[in-house]
Formats: sequence, structure tokens, C-alpha cells
Amino acid sequence: MIPCLCSSIIRAMQVIYVNRFSPTSRKHAVNEIKRKASCDQFPRVLLFPEGTTTNGRAIISFQLGAFIPGYPIQPVVVRYPHVHFDQSWGNVSLAMLMFRMFTQFHNFMEVEYLPVITPHEDRKESAVRFAQRTGHAVASALNVVQTSHSYGDVLLLSKALEANQENPSLYLVEMAGLEAAFHLSSLEAVDFLDVFLSMNPDSRGQVEIHDFLKVLRLKPCTLSEKIFGFIDMQKSGKITFKQFLVGSAHILKQPLFHQACESAFTACDGDGKNYILEQEFGNSLMLSVPGLSNNEIRGLFTLFDTDGDGNISKDDFIVCLRRYPLLIALFSSCVLQQICP
Repeated sequence: MIPCLCSSIIRAMQVIYVNRFSPTSRKHAVNEIKRKASCDQFPRVLLFPEGTTTNGRAIISFQLGAFIPGYPIQPVVVRYPHVHFDQSWGNVSLAMLMFRMFTQFHNFMEVEYLPVITPHEDRKESAVRFAQRTGHAVASALNVVQTSHSYGDVLLLSKALEANQENPSLYLVEMAGLEAAFHLSSLEAVDFLDVFLSMNPDSRGQVEIHDFLKVLRLKPCTLSEKIFGFIDMQKSGKITFKQFLVGSAHILKQPLFHQACESAFTACDGDGKNYILEQEFGNSLMLSVPGLSNNEIRGLFTLFDTDGDGNISKDDFIVCLRRYPLLIALFSSCVLQQICP
């Protein structure tokens, strides 16, 4: 009965459905926003541009769906004055939120309409700039800061909480800025956090080189120290998740990264059979890291053999390097040998 009632309410509200992880769904949502905003047959379109709830101490980056169509925006600020419980739905379950609201004598809400904001230069202002101006107006009205956090940071926080990290907020990275700089998706960032958490970060959210090398199955050597040093720009001997994420994303999103992966696979697969055996994998690694033991080669081979069938297919190879893009450095020597025999 309750699900049926909820679906009826949603239909009556003419909700625009969107899957935030699907480019097709996001594009459809933008088209629906534009269609409804440009037609007098529909009521005004109400959007929540942050795309999530926060504790209200900052305005996080706005999603661009409301701003891409280029129509004037009526910003509205909502406040929840309270003494005992803030019902703005921060880090609390829906059941607890409802319980606490129902057990208060009063729940207050203030609604303030701000001046309408219109795109500059006859709608030629970029959606990003338009969103930033609107966010600044809302932040000023609330007297809070405006940050580059996004829903991606919510996913990272949830992942850190799930892993029982002592201070989950250490893994917030202001994802909106990284998404813009590297075209990195929130799900990709969560995957990198999964790798970082396997490195056993300390209470300050930092990882030392020996834990870093252990997860990447690398032995201490000149090359592995260079890989760690690429991330540890401050040469402190420890790295944070943001440093690891930026370093990994910088490599992953290089225009020629996929081509480099394919060249490395071809160089390892000497006879062109479309898979790599452990012996030839070890021979390729020894060009960059001389003196690897059989156990060390086996450890890396197991890491790359993602489906565990005893050989490394091209898909295995590329999937592994997308998860651990820093390991592309292991194959620089064999690729060079192939190019310049």
C-alpha cells in the first residue's frame, strides 16, 4: 500500500527521473528540464542542484542540469531553525530522521526567495559559470562557504564509513574539481579508494611506502621508489588518498593510456597468441625490475590474471592497469625494446 501511494505521489509531482551514473539518463533529464521550463503548460520546474543532502555548513558544487538550458533561475534558500534536532537530513537514516521529527513539538522551516539570476550575454554564459554564480548567491544568503564537493564525496564518505575508518572525512577530495580536471567519474574514484583502503592507512589517512608496495606486489627497488615518489610530491614518506587519486587519475586519463596498455600487452605477448604466460610475463618485467624472484613474478602475475585462468588475456591486462594505472611503469622497458630493438 505504501509503495503504491508513494508512486502515485511521485507521478502527481511529475518527477523527472535520472540515473546519475548514466550519461544517457542525465542527457534525457536535461532535455526534460528544458522542455518543461520552456512550456507554459507545466508549473515551474523545482530542482535541487546539489543532488544530495548535507549538514548545511557549506554549499557544495551544483549539478549542471538546471543551468545547461540557459533559462533564468529563481534561487530559493531553505533553513531549518532548531534547538535539539536538525531535520535537514544529514548523516542519519530515514527512519531515525522521521522518528526524531515526530518526537519534537515543533519543526520549523524558513523559505527565502532570492533575486532571479539570468545568464549573461544572451544565454552564452557557460553552464559551469552560471552554476557557480548561483551557488555563490545561495552561499552568501546562508553565510556559509562554497566548496567543490559533490555527490561523489558522499560515495567516498560512505565507502570510508563502510570500511570502519576512524576519520572518514579524511577521504573527501572535493570531487567536482577532480571530475572537471580529469573527467574522472565518482565510481572510478570509489574504486581507487577501495585500492587505497587495502593499503592499511593510519589514523590520519596516510599510507607508508611498504604498505603501498605490498598491495601493488612490488619489491623495494629504484623503479618502485620512483612510482611512490611520483605521488609523494612532498617527499614525506607517506601519501594521502587525494594524492593517490590525483596521481592515478593523471595517468589513467592520459590520451594515450589505452594505447600504451595495448603496446605493453603486445610487447609481453611475443608470439602474438593473444595471451601472456607466466614465463614471458616475468621476462618482460625483468627488463624494468632486474632480480625479481619467482615468488615476486608470481605475485604480479596473479594480480594481472584477473579471471584466475592461468594466463593473462588482453582484457585481464587492461582491467588490471585501469585499476592500478601506476603499474604501467613496469612495462616501459619492454615497450621501448619493441620500438627500438
